[in-house]
Amino acid sequence: MTDSHLAQSARSARLQQLTQLATNQSTILVGVMILLTIVFSSLEPKFLSALTANNILTDWGSVALIAVGQTFVIISGGIDLSVGATIGLSGVVSAWTMANVLGVDQTIKGGEASGALLIGTLVSVAVGVLVGLTNAFLINRFKIVPFIATLSTMGAALGFSVIISKGAPIGSASNFALISAIDPKVNPFSWAVIVVIIVVVIVGLFLHKSRFGLYTYAIGSNSFAARAAGINVERHLTKVYVLSGALAGLAGMYVYLRLGAGSPSSGTGRELDAIAAVVIGGASLMGGVGRMLGTVLGALILFTVQSGLIMIGVAPDWKKVVVAVLIAAAVAVQTLQSKNRRTA
Repeated sequence: MTDSHLAQSARSARLQQLTQLATNQSTILVGVMILLTIVFSSLEPKFLSALTANNILTDWGSVALIAVGQTFVIISGGIDLSVGATIGLSGVVSAWTMANVLGVDQTIKGGEASGALLIGTLVSVAVGVLVGLTNAFLINRFKIVPFIATLSTMGAALGFSVIISKGAPIGSASNFALISAIDPKVNPFSWAVIVVIIVVVIVGLFLHKSRFGLYTYAIGSNSFAARAAGINVERHLTKVYVLSGALAGLAGMYVYLRLGAGSPSSGTGRELDAIAAVVIGGASLMGGVGRMLGTVLGALILFTVQSGLIMIGVAPDWKKVVVAVLIAAAVAVQTLQSKNRRTA
């Protein structure tokens, strides 16, 4: 092979690498984030500030947790509609436990509240695990499709949270320093957001670098082939829904820290945000496809758009419309990409 042929082959390889990088889902999402920042900053200069970034990250925190769990569920070929209601139920139960069992109230601040908040966090996660086990039981034992099974637990969780709280928020120990920015002028991160980032990184590595993640992709791609390969599909799906529930319970505590109370309505509609983040991030609702980085960026784009629209004067009531449009657009793009690959 001549030197000219070698040079041409090298150029073709570099061009192919650049094309793959440019069409990579994460690259596209980063580009969208940059474009959104430029647009909103030009329309409202205050958008480009640490305070705005803190507001976006604070909103992002709770949804990132449930979206991470939803990523596992959607990759496995299912869906979890109960995560929003689980946020409300876990927050209410943990607030009730701290107020009525531990005997603490809003007058307890700072370090005095740390023990109660730790116990409240464990209670929240336990509630989420219970909801996840219920979902898995309905899906595996009674063969109910995930959409209906999790829709049922969503209704039950909403009902129980209203019964326990009697329809009113339950306040107990709080520590707003955990949820407020460390230094609002220069550092938009709070301790709670940092913890969320750590959890997301750990769970993301679990998805992409462990056998658990490999099994999740295998089941979502072809559950029959996965079963033939020796994977216990029912047991693995139980773990997936328990993980989703546990992260929703942790999100319930996150929201509690932000509100200073457990409210039955604190997670209303959050399941739609989680699904939107996962789909915008490139996961397929058919299962077998998805990346954790895509989900994280999808959630960040979701709240960047919502915050930006509010700052330029769009009414907050339009937030859900924006979420619905983003979901439809993301699914439409996936469909077109799938058709292009088949015709190529």
